[in-house]
Amino acid sequence: MTSKPVAHPSSSIRAFGVLLACACLISLITFGVRSIFGLFTDPVSGTHDWSREVFALAIALQNLFWGMGQPFAGALVDRYGPIRVLVAGGFVYALGVASMAFASAPLELNLGAGVLVGLGMGGASYITVLGALARLVPESRRSWALGLATAAGSLGQFVFAPLGQGLIDAYGWQRAAVLLAGITGLVPLLALGFRSQADRPDSSLSQELDLGVARTLRSAFLHRSYVLLLFGFFVCGFQLAFIMVHLPPYLADLGVSTSATGWSLALIGLANVVGAYSSGALGTKHSKRAILSFIYFGRAALIAWFILMPPSVAGLMFFSVAIGLLWLSTVPATSGLVSVMFGTRYMGTLFGVVFFVHQLGSFFGVWLGGTLFERTGGYELIWWIVVALGVFSGLVHLPIVEKRASAFDPVTAT
Repeated sequence: MTSKPVAHPSSSIRAFGVLLACACLISLITFGVRSIFGLFTDPVSGTHDWSREVFALAIALQNLFWGMGQPFAGALVDRYGPIRVLVAGGFVYALGVASMAFASAPLELNLGAGVLVGLGMGGASYITVLGALARLVPESRRSWALGLATAAGSLGQFVFAPLGQGLIDAYGWQRAAVLLAGITGLVPLLALGFRSQADRPDSSLSQELDLGVARTLRSAFLHRSYVLLLFGFFVCGFQLAFIMVHLPPYLADLGVSTSATGWSLALIGLANVVGAYSSGALGTKHSKRAILSFIYFGRAALIAWFILMPPSVAGLMFFSVAIGLLWLSTVPATSGLVSVMFGTRYMGTLFGVVFFVHQLGSFFGVWLGGTLFERTGGYELIWWIVVALGVFSGLVHLPIVEKRASAFDPVTAT
């Protein structure tokens, strides 16, 4: 009788390192490219003589289709593993970014920058990466690993904000889009790094109840804390998508230079690295519910200060750093709460649903920002809506119960 070879500890460490490196690079590229679409608002609109509302609708559709595709991508990861999902998503994402350069009508822009990029992100985004890591990384390292991968996405924003602006300035926005599509095309190659751990899922998975996808979703939607989490993440999507897409044109209207705007986005991304990683680390020892309430209350106070203060470059840079610390810091805590409530067996599916609601918020944040700008001639009203939603979300997270849902607890479930 032959026994299976036992992996040497050093090879396991190397395999884990390869997994984390590839996961972080995918997060960096996909989130980095996606975060700078706001830099294309005025160049695209000016070239085609379109209103900002046209470009805003395309990005709103991008957020919506990303959200629609994410639960299905998560379910495929849960069933077949992450590699094929990431490869397909990376190809579609790159195609969508490239097609933006050749769009000559709003419909073409909507299909390329909107639908294709959105669906590609559903398969290749950092959300897919987080769902895969939650299944592959032991519970003792899970919150840390989720924070690290999220922080890598934030670093992508820091890297791609000045890079994207530099490419637009040097080559024009059409060539810049093609070059960014080429960088995005590296994702399918990086996805192969997940093979190093694909056959080593977290051993705690065998101890979790398998209710099936349908019963899992039904039980989750009947769990009050999960529903509250959905409301909160809707607000997160609304806030971040509005700021990311409409902050550059808002600053342009105030007379802020494109260079300062590019560095503003870069600082958001750099501070986001610290915020996301810190949130993941804090989540291993402190209440994730409390962390989320603090983040949303903090966003509301900071945005109110920003729109009330006279515009200045120094004030913009302070705002960028502060809001960056509170940017994707919601993700490790939110995904961590999903795994606490329901385990990791259907993590990709359940967090995919949470993210779909996030992207619904993103759709309305981007679309309503452009619509209200066209109707009122400014962004003041939508800024105050963003503040009010932050207060609402901070309150919503307070009643969340931070423990395993009864239907998923092997001790209490019948």
